[in-house]
Amino acid sequence: MYLSGNDNAARSEKTVWYFLIGWTILNALQAYTLELHADEAYYWVYSRFLDWGYYDHPPMVAIFIRLGYTLFHNEFGLRLLTVITSTLSVWILWLIIKQYNANWKLFILVIASTFIFHIYGFSTTPDAPLLFFTVLFYFFYKKYIDQDKWSLAVILAFVVAGLLYSKYHGILVIGLTVASNIKLLKRPSFWFIACLAAILYIPHILWQINHGFPSINYHLSERSSDEGFDISTVLGYIPGQVLMAGPFIGWFILYFAFTTRIKDTFIRCLLVNAIGTLAFFFLSTFKGNVQSHWTLVAYAPVVLLVLIHFKQRGTQPAWFTKLAIANIALILVIRIGLILGIPALQHLPHLESYFSTRKWVDQVKQRAGNSPVVIPDGFQEPSWYSFYTNSLNGFAYDSRYYRRTQYDIWPLEDSLQHKRVYCVSIYKLKKDSVESFNTSRGPRFGFWIDDFRSYQKILITTTSKTLAASPGQKLTFDLKINNPYSSTINFSNANAIHSVHLAACFFSGKTMAFAAPAGRNFNEILIKPHQYIHYLFPVSAPLQKGRYDLIFSIRTDPMPGGRNSSIINLTVQ
Repeated sequence: MYLSGNDNAARSEKTVWYFLIGWTILNALQAYTLELHADEAYYWVYSRFLDWGYYDHPPMVAIFIRLGYTLFHNEFGLRLLTVITSTLSVWILWLIIKQYNANWKLFILVIASTFIFHIYGFSTTPDAPLLFFTVLFYFFYKKYIDQDKWSLAVILAFVVAGLLYSKYHGILVIGLTVASNIKLLKRPSFWFIACLAAILYIPHILWQINHGFPSINYHLSERSSDEGFDISTVLGYIPGQVLMAGPFIGWFILYFAFTTRIKDTFIRCLLVNAIGTLAFFFLSTFKGNVQSHWTLVAYAPVVLLVLIHFKQRGTQPAWFTKLAIANIALILVIRIGLILGIPALQHLPHLESYFSTRKWVDQVKQRAGNSPVVIPDGFQEPSWYSFYTNSLNGFAYDSRYYRRTQYDIWPLEDSLQHKRVYCVSIYKLKKDSVESFNTSRGPRFGFWIDDFRSYQKILITTTSKTLAASPGQKLTFDLKINNPYSSTINFSNANAIHSVHLAACFFSGKTMAFAAPAGRNFNEILIKPHQYIHYLFPVSAPLQKGRYDLIFSIRTDPMPGGRNSSIINLTVQ
């Protein structure tokens, strides 16, 4: 039977739509059946406190979750917008690649083989909106290359703002695109895009200013200081990217993408973005941890480049289709196995939390009842606890051994003051009145704290960022102690159940070398609401030479103490 060109086009279009329907159903089933990943629970708490920014990320993920969760109060609702935008992203990629007359069969094979697209077909983290706005950006940018229209400029400005409101990685897409086409700088409409996008982004910038630029300080300073160089991160980067591209065909996907011939401005844009993004994060591995999925924005151009490459050469290797089918079969076996809850998959390290969390929450709630639950060193379990108890009873105590999080900004700590709370920890924080119990997430220690007293939100600032000292040298720090609370702070221990202390904590790597306590005059301090005082803190430098991270920490028994200041880099020489 002879098929005309129009018939072939109609059949390919229909088949792609069938694929999109199947893709949506699979992602919806995954979204409905799996319990939440820790990060998803954290972002759910974001959605309970809608704002223009958060400690770790911009706010788009909170909007995604809020919209879906309003319709369905469960895991599926939390992930609903991700399922929808994942399908839209694949469809938009098809609309782009159709303009290069790409083969529809290869399109389905490559999309379905790309493992990272499966992850963000249902997982709701900032990467989900980031992928959607990245694909939208390429769609409208391709039109803008050929048609310098003001209507397209307005649309691109909103898409660029969407990128930046999704995740800070969006700046890579923008910067690398401009680098690939410097002639854009000559277009008045380009500067209009930049100005309008900047105006749309002002609310987030103001949020950062009003909160002391927490995201910038964390991502550019504190995160790298906490992590440092690790050769395993460098060596594991490329295999991790191969896995993201596809377990069996990742090497070939990347090779075909990077050997595509540049025949127009858009292909150059795709190539610069794909190579530039992967190179940027590879270089980042020398500074600290880089998670494999951070390169997500590289894979939209990678997929398009692979399909353009095959079109340029007129065919694809005969083995590619067979290997891609095997690749897809492996991914489907894992995904369907997760939906069915196959026990062998439930106990794998990266998948265990999708099955064990609801039970863990029930086990903790049996002891805590309706009381607030305080959990040190981690935003994951407190967020899980709040989601699965449909409350905001979980609170993350960010100790001096951990890092600051959004829990240091939300008003949750304020509501706990002088209340009776239940503390759950993986380690024993006090000697007496502690119960140990087993949970689905391992053994835990639990105990009650009467008249809970904490100062986690207090920020202590100094003029010093880096210092050099000789062993044992006397140093005096002028500390500015800010009271962010709506009530007066009183550090007195008179008639208090739990004593409060201030200490200068010297860390060597992740280990605290020692903590130097403040004098008794610290306990005489009173600070009115939203005011600050200066406090002179004399301390001796460590006796052993080396590099140290110095932080100031306020501790109330029996808790280990918060991370109340930024890091001061101290070199003892």
